[in-house]
Amino acid sequence: MEDFINKFDPTTEDENDQVSRRIQRLSLHLTPSPYSSVNENQLEMLTCAKTKLLDVNTSMLSDYMRGKNREIQERVFDFFNSRPDLQTPIEISKVEHRELCMRQLLALVKEAGIKPFIYVSEDPAKYFAIAEAIGSVDMSLGIKMGVQFSLWGGSNVQGLQTTATFDHITDEFIIDTPNDGAIKWWIGNAAVHGKFASVFARLILPTHDARGSSDMGVHAFIVPIRDMKTHETLPGIEIHDCGHKVGLNGVDNGALRFRSVRIPRDNLLNRFGDVTRDGKYTSSLPSINKRFAATLGELVGGRVGLAYSSNGVLKIAVTIAVRYSLLRQQFGPPKQPEISILDYQSQQHKLMPMLASTYAFHFATLYLVEKYSEMKKSHEEQVVADVHALSAGLKAYVTSYTAKSLSVCREACGGHGYAAVNRFGSLRNDHDIFQTFEGDNTVLLQQVAGDLLKQYQEKFRGGTLAVTWNYLRDSMGTYLSQPNPVTARWEGEDHLRDPNFQLDAFRYRTSRLLQSVALRLRKHSKTLGSFGAWNRCLNHLLTLAESHIETVILAKFIEAVQSCPEGNTRAALKLVCDLYALEHIWKDIGTYRNVDYVAPNKAKAIHKLTDYLSFQVKSVSRELVDAFDLPDNVTRAPIGMKSEAYTHYMQYVGF
Repeated sequence: MEDFINKFDPTTEDENDQVSRRIQRLSLHLTPSPYSSVNENQLEMLTCAKTKLLDVNTSMLSDYMRGKNREIQERVFDFFNSRPDLQTPIEISKVEHRELCMRQLLALVKEAGIKPFIYVSEDPAKYFAIAEAIGSVDMSLGIKMGVQFSLWGGSNVQGLQTTATFDHITDEFIIDTPNDGAIKWWIGNAAVHGKFASVFARLILPTHDARGSSDMGVHAFIVPIRDMKTHETLPGIEIHDCGHKVGLNGVDNGALRFRSVRIPRDNLLNRFGDVTRDGKYTSSLPSINKRFAATLGELVGGRVGLAYSSNGVLKIAVTIAVRYSLLRQQFGPPKQPEISILDYQSQQHKLMPMLASTYAFHFATLYLVEKYSEMKKSHEEQVVADVHALSAGLKAYVTSYTAKSLSVCREACGGHGYAAVNRFGSLRNDHDIFQTFEGDNTVLLQQVAGDLLKQYQEKFRGGTLAVTWNYLRDSMGTYLSQPNPVTARWEGEDHLRDPNFQLDAFRYRTSRLLQSVALRLRKHSKTLGSFGAWNRCLNHLLTLAESHIETVILAKFIEAVQSCPEGNTRAALKLVCDLYALEHIWKDIGTYRNVDYVAPNKAKAIHKLTDYLSFQVKSVSRELVDAFDLPDNVTRAPIGMKSEAYTHYMQYVGF
């Protein structure tokens, strides 16, 4: 055993040889020779590339993934590539960044001729594709565009205190902030550039009874906040700058307070409720709760956009980390050339499941955009409910995963990952707030869990399940029966890579969590009440919500694989999908073992196969990240460019 260890332990190599070899390798990194400089073909010479098991056509894979909106994204990339004056520098002040973002947005519309607003309702998929592209250029710009074209103002909606009282004498609404707690914080574009705000307020109508007034619930109003010509703050409006932030400093966030601000009656956004000249209220929706839900439905697009854009950020980070890991060489067998750090299993375990998740999120968020587009056209109540829950879950899950992954990618790139020019710091800081705005992630996951419990009740009442929850009808029945002792021991590769096995396992776990938490809630509510029971089971509920979202993600990934028309491309996607599925099963193997859903021999087989799939994905990792089709002016990190990475970086630091 000692000889075996010595043979593979680099520390046993002759110390002088080891030092000489390290100095030689480092000198080549710093001063590349004509024969060893990094060029676009160097990746082909590295160990990782020699183990390629699939022939992946990057162009075909990219075409399949990006589809019909590839052209509009390339227009965005090409425009900013042609305008160095509009590219965000590494070091920039808050004031300069805000003004640059405004110039970028104006140039996008007026010079590039790309007008996102027309797509918000007509073609949401194209709108979100534009948002992903410009968010890749500068995340502040992506958020500013979202605020400008799809989201004005808005704040704590359910507990809203801001009022809009109708004055029938002047035919106006009076917008008022009743106390400091009702001030609207963190409003995008408010601090500097905004001229109007879309304000959510409680609509108050005067009555001729003892009450004196009637609260008709939350409605949206257009409120001017600055003079169109002078840009001065209007009377009754108080605006405070939220100041320098952890990230997204190109967005001018502010706090708004209204002191008896009068606006015309026509400034009520009246799709879901209106007020006549004589002060009578009309609505096609029968209750305050129905109107509130319909109004919130219009804000779902923000969550859809964040889930979609967050995966765009993940694509950038994974691309940089994988390209660097393919190029960076470190140690190796004694007296032999150093190997790529992506040849180390530890680096594969950090990055390959992440790469698989990036692909999985891509297809899941595309599905979400499709459902959202359907909702915008049909306004069908069931579709609205489905999109509301799905957008909450995917926004929470994807943004949380991306936030964690940004730190992993930074660490995977060592000291070079800490350089500001290589972007991990700015990506991490800019993206961090994605976990908070448009709904705190923990709160959103509770919404998903609550919807699952409602669907669970519907099943036993004989009701119809929403589309996203259809699988519960069958898998709940499976859960209530004992696992099959025969299939629990199947360990063949064909079986483990069968999408039916993978999806069944995900659905079984979700159904088991749902059944068990329902029983716990029923038990604890007898002594703690409904609120206390919910709080006692909160971690269980969050795990349930995450499990459900993972199930939806896998289902959409499997559908995308099966729909892919080209053989090699489909094989590459299948490989990545299998890694995504089995890695998640292995991470939660305790759950499956506890109920004998997976026997010990099968658990061991899953572990081995997951390692092997990670190795296979590594062998085509260059093609997989290239298929994201992110130009160098988008990734921008010298260590993450398609070619001559070290040359770019050495030039940047002055060598």
